[in-house]
Amino acid sequence: MLKKNSFMFTTKEHTLKGIMATILGVISLVTLGYIVLNSYRNAGKVPLEYGAAAFLTMIFAFAGIILGVISKSERDKFYFFSYLGIVLNVLVLAVLSVILYAGAYA
Repeated sequence: MLKKNSFMFTTKEHTLKGIMATILGVISLVTLGYIVLNSYRNAGKVPLEYGAAAFLTMIFAFAGIILGVISKSERDKFYFFSYLGIVLNVLVLAVLSVILYAGAYA
């Protein structure tokens, strides 16, 4: 039996909200990495702007999780970016939680 070479065409596309959730997750992760790296280089002496940036990354992460969950509920779409956005934003919140916990109890 020969395998028939055929193509399957689909009208599915990636969700725009999922892509936006992924972009917010990447921006938050890069910003958080920059904050941690510069904080390490300055031996813990950081300006107040880093705290404001960390607060904004937390807001971005919450918005990214909400967008990812909303985009997951759309029908007949690809959900790769929805899942990726949710994972990245949860990772950002987990890292921020560890930083806050270490700062409070260290």
